[in-house]
Amino acid sequence: MDKFIPDIYQKSIYDVDYKSLKNRGIKCIIFDLDNTIAPVNIPIPDKEIKDLFSDLDYLGFKLIIMSNANKSRVEPFKEKLNVDSCCLSNKPLKKKYKKIVSIYGFKDNEIACIGDQLLTDILGANKMGFLSILVNPISTIDYKITKFNRLIEKKIFNILAKKNLFKVGKYYE
Repeated sequence: MDKFIPDIYQKSIYDVDYKSLKNRGIKCIIFDLDNTIAPVNIPIPDKEIKDLFSDLDYLGFKLIIMSNANKSRVEPFKEKLNVDSCCLSNKPLKKKYKKIVSIYGFKDNEIACIGDQLLTDILGANKMGFLSILVNPISTIDYKITKFNRLIEKKIFNILAKKNLFKVGKYYE
């Protein structure tokens, strides 16, 4: 069950203390797209996310969008946010994470992953030894596979809560 526990839990990507991440030695942030950066039914990033990514770029982070979605979904965000991306990632499998490490040369302790799902984002980051950051989903609208994942996730949240390992809504750094 430890692989499902995020290192950091915040309400949204706007509540994460990025300066603290920088001070911890994080150089690269891998963001999930759907319901982390934007709802699944929003085709392009809004001003708020553009401003955040601009600020993070200014802080010197390498920003990458890593999504299980296809290229046509990810590409508009990649272009408008001027970041690198990895689509059809098959998170939580390690292959695409390893490719990112190989391309950019970051050490495991220099990478943070931010996402809204335990079964893909947090499990994948934890399997790699990256800093894992869970945020609440932006929207209740999900893809069919994500709806199924959320049912499993709910059971995992319940188990973690019974063991006093994690509680939804109890945020921490």
